[in-house]
Amino acid sequence: MNWTIRNGAVLGSGRLERTDLFIDGGKLSNKGNGGREIDVEGLLVLPGIVDVHGDGFERQIMPRPGVRFDVGLALRDTDRQLVANGITTAFHGVTVSWEPGLRSLQAAGEFITALVAARPHLTCDTRLHLRWETFALDALPQVIQWLSLDPKPLVALNDHTTGSVLKGTIARKIGQMAERSGLSRDDYMALLDQVWARRKDVAGAIEELAAAARDNGNVLLAHDEASPDERRHFRALGAMSSEFPLTLETAAEARAAGEHVILGAPNVVRGGSHNGALDATTAVRDGLCSVLASDYHYPSPLHAAFRLASPEDADFAKVWHLVSANAAAAAGLEDRGRLEEGKRADVILVDAKDIHHPKVVATFVGGRLVYSAHTLIETESAIASAAA
Repeated sequence: MNWTIRNGAVLGSGRLERTDLFIDGGKLSNKGNGGREIDVEGLLVLPGIVDVHGDGFERQIMPRPGVRFDVGLALRDTDRQLVANGITTAFHGVTVSWEPGLRSLQAAGEFITALVAARPHLTCDTRLHLRWETFALDALPQVIQWLSLDPKPLVALNDHTTGSVLKGTIARKIGQMAERSGLSRDDYMALLDQVWARRKDVAGAIEELAAAARDNGNVLLAHDEASPDERRHFRALGAMSSEFPLTLETAAEARAAGEHVILGAPNVVRGGSHNGALDATTAVRDGLCSVLASDYHYPSPLHAAFRLASPEDADFAKVWHLVSANAAAAAGLEDRGRLEEGKRADVILVDAKDIHHPKVVATFVGGRLVYSAHTLIETESAIASAAA
């Protein structure tokens, strides 16, 4: 269906501008071509949010330790959360670890099978972000096979094992990790010892996966890099973005090379990291963060952007790019993230009269209205009245 969205404050290349926006055949157009019209005076018309790193869906699968629900049901519930929070493209971060339980190879396989089956029925453009724990050596052949899925997954190199063994920031989560895996703390630590004993094989496995990703054209990310030297090392392997770097110097190394630095939007919303990592607000202000992701909380990208800038601020467009244009670029998606002619019509209408609690009024994905805060029968009048 074609749409004409009239009288909204539309985010252009550098600022909000009161104008009309046209959707024609699932893409943005400079002129109307019939279809339905809605008057959205008083609302912001923004590019849909592109979420490159989110594992909030895990709570729909296992809301309590040991309590599991059907993955298909979890995906559909998550889908509704995504579009209601303005996320039009989501990369579900599926961790493939050496752990049993929620992040095991078996669980990842079940999730991916369910996602492939559910994807045509989901309203958000839902994709896969393979987070391979680099000590999960036995899972490597399967992970390489999954690189060929369509659409191509993002793939990230994760090492939470070293931090657990060496008493880093991850070590504080041992109890949580054991509970998630279904093991006692003692049994978890015994398994961790066995995994750590194979550490000499990890570097070669990383090189093998990186080569496979390069050959297949997957976007490769490096997670939790601890130093500029690590950033340079993973850059040489083909990882051109840094996810959640552990130091400002590492983030600066990436940004100096024109690479994206991805941090968590909840960090901004909460006023700091929950585990002592970099302060995302400071990193954004200093130009050391270019992408914000939901991480574990789907409302956060929307709310983080409005925490960082109000619509009246001169840098609002630059801030919104953190969750739209920059995120799309980091994921290798050149067809979305900006409200420009020919781009995918991924559009959200936002009521930001209460700057502390902006509200998504409607969400379009590929030109299709997939979410409205009101009944579809009342869409045209109700969307406009929401801004009154």
